[in-house]
Amino acid sequence: MKVLFSRSLLTLAVVAAAFGSSVSQAEEKVLNLYSARHYQTDEALYQGFTEQTGITIKRIEGKEDELLERIRNEGAYSPADILLTVDAARLSAAHELGLFAPVSSPLLEARIPANLRTVDWFSFSTRARVIVYAKGVVKPEEVQTYGDLANPRLKGKVCSRSGSHPYNLSLMASIIAHQGEAKAEQWAKGMVANFARAPKGGDTDQIRAVAAGECAVAVANTYYLARLMRSDKPEDRTTMDKIGIVWPDQQSYGAHINVSGGGVLKHAPHKEAALKFLEYLASDQAQRYFADGNNEWPVVVGMKIDNPALIALGKFKADSLPVGSLAMYRAKAQMIFDQVGYR
Repeated sequence: MKVLFSRSLLTLAVVAAAFGSSVSQAEEKVLNLYSARHYQTDEALYQGFTEQTGITIKRIEGKEDELLERIRNEGAYSPADILLTVDAARLSAAHELGLFAPVSSPLLEARIPANLRTVDWFSFSTRARVIVYAKGVVKPEEVQTYGDLANPRLKGKVCSRSGSHPYNLSLMASIIAHQGEAKAEQWAKGMVANFARAPKGGDTDQIRAVAAGECAVAVANTYYLARLMRSDKPEDRTTMDKIGIVWPDQQSYGAHINVSGGGVLKHAPHKEAALKFLEYLASDQAQRYFADGNNEWPVVVGMKIDNPALIALGKFKADSLPVGSLAMYRAKAQMIFDQVGYR
């Protein structure tokens, strides 16, 4: 996605064409959403909001960092009301750039746990980063913690996606937060020493690599596993039959979680509609959608889950580290990964 904004008349015309003029928008029941969630199933989520409120959602989708840059460059002329994205560190980056407006909502404060929200952005779903192992090759008791993945006994057995990917950077940031930089660097060195191959692919690729015998252990987000568990494809069922899943660090601080969330943008032309949208995302209807439609964990405590894959994954202890703090350690996480060759 290209950054479209400049203060030229031409670009203002482009923005107006995309969303309509500020005057016409003020008269419309409309919400302009910039989203980095690329899930087709989200259509049902947006449709539910429109049916409840009569507010039409106009959406632009893009990659996370590109959307941040676009909003920053559009400045006070931005038509965007809401930024919806994945990864707590990116949401915090939007905060640090001054893109969000503070939000006061007793409903959001009551329904979303304190460690999953800040003054200007809120988590609406979570995904946990779990350990996947090859049955018959690795025993589950050998990989009970993230730290176990750096044990020399797993030399040549670990698969990973790139160290520069936000999922791994946020995991590393949480390790720094809990254990300090020195131990985090030691862990990263151990991971690199244990790689079965150079990091590549996404989380689903790591799961398939473990099942295929390319490696014996990896980490993956739960919603990728849930997708495979719910798949009707024989190859996906075979993959799941060959692997086991461990919830890491259950005897200490719990499994690392990351989030999908959003906030009202500082220059939003429809702030009232934007707040309604955030509150809708915390509603029972939307929370059930996150679980049943996209295999994510709801943030609202006590939500009934009907998703058979999430039910099968079972209950677990989640890390209670405030997700808004992960951004504090992200630069250091990237620096350590670069230093140890975790590419």
